Amino acid sequence: MAAPATAAPPPSNLRRIVAASLIGTTIEWYDFFLYGSAAALVFNKLFFPESDPLVGTLLSFLTYAVGFAARPLGALVFGHYGDRLGRKKLLVLSLLLMGGATFAIGLLPTHATIGTAAPVLLTVLRLVQGFALGGEWGGAVLLVSEHGDARRRGFWASWPQTGAPAGQLLATGVLSALTALLSDAAFTSWGWRIPFLLSGVLVIVGLWIRLSVDESPVFKAALAHAAEREAASGQAEKAPLVAVLRHHWRDVLVAMGARMAENISYYVITAFILVYATTSAGLSKQTALNAVLIASAVHFAVIPAWGALSDRIGRRPVYLIGAVGVGLWMFPFFALIDGRSFGGLLLAVTVGLILHGAMYAPQAAFFSEMFATRVRYSGASIGAQFSSVAAGAPAPLIATALFVDYGSSTPIALYVIAAALLTVVAIGCARETRDRDLTEVAAGRNGADKGGDAVAAEDVPTTA
Repeated sequence: MAAPATAAPPPSNLRRIVAASLIGTTIEWYDFFLYGSAAALVFNKLFFPESDPLVGTLLSFLTYAVGFAARPLGALVFGHYGDRLGRKKLLVLSLLLMGGATFAIGLLPTHATIGTAAPVLLTVLRLVQGFALGGEWGGAVLLVSEHGDARRRGFWASWPQTGAPAGQLLATGVLSALTALLSDAAFTSWGWRIPFLLSGVLVIVGLWIRLSVDESPVFKAALAHAAEREAASGQAEKAPLVAVLRHHWRDVLVAMGARMAENISYYVITAFILVYATTSAGLSKQTALNAVLIASAVHFAVIPAWGALSDRIGRRPVYLIGAVGVGLWMFPFFALIDGRSFGGLLLAVTVGLILHGAMYAPQAAFFSEMFATRVRYSGASIGAQFSSVAAGAPAPLIATALFVDYGSSTPIALYVIAAALLTVVAIGCARETRDRDLTEVAAGRNGADKGGDAVAAEDVPTTA
């Protein structure tokens, strides 16, 4: 396929779009990761105080996993309306939901105050977080992908992906500062609430920026084309979900498989590691947080570089570097941590996140390029979020359970390696999408009108 001829937008406009997506994803991931860190550090004591410490951690991670269970529902709802109403409106709503739930967690009474109602309310708010995040990711990456310079789409679309390490960096940084400044008793009593309450301020900033950007021009063109087609044929478009499952089911499966190693490795490296480093390796909570903090800064820096490389050599090669690399790194990863030094822990986490970035960076452009414009929000969100139920949701829980049962890191390493093999197979079944022109479907260049089904049938399949 010829290289796309889409004209690049003015640099100032594109930077504003990238900033709007980036600050939103940063806030959303800050909220989401803050919960994960708190689940590993204090929620077992505050909401499950009657359990054995490791069992309490398991229960705490179980509420953490509940957030992932809500992400597919968020993907369905936000994807449907995002493909019907536009990307911008749904991104504003997702930010409000996530920020409101996180702020409310900061006000939540603990088990000591209201008993079993405390973990129940915590779980409900975690469900709201997961629902919001399920809709956030697809809209944020599409807003940039559909605005951006087609020849550098991998680079520009990777910037919203940096919201994950930026959110991790912000969440871990705030927690690290508080644990350094406060005694353990003070942090457990009230200090843990501060990062959650700060979310309210961040949401106000995020809304101000997001409300200032325009809707995706590719989406507006596709919407106009769909209206013309509907008027000419007299047939209404099928629901985006129906069109995705009918015309893009292979792409959905590829996206789900691609997410397995990326999702599982990330939560083992950043969430479970707080448990493993402080229990098995005997390192302090502050040491573990500092290692994740520094590694997240490196992760943030390398993601755009991996994205730019995917523009030069393709999405699939870069993704495969990450999947194979993460699989090979798992045994050295745990061996370095078992050395019980800060340097070893830092090296383990940093290299792990660099390799993870090779999967995460091209993912935004790769998934966007798989789907037709009028089902792109639904397709990308469903492919990304449905896999999170089997991948990211249980990852810290499975890793902790394996550690409890076997007292060794070997089963955990094998768990991540199995996920890496699955991702390699999925990427091997996909075609390269780097030269895909996202405006083709919007302009209706690929075939005759086909009524309601044309929303996806015009698109060129990307899987083998």
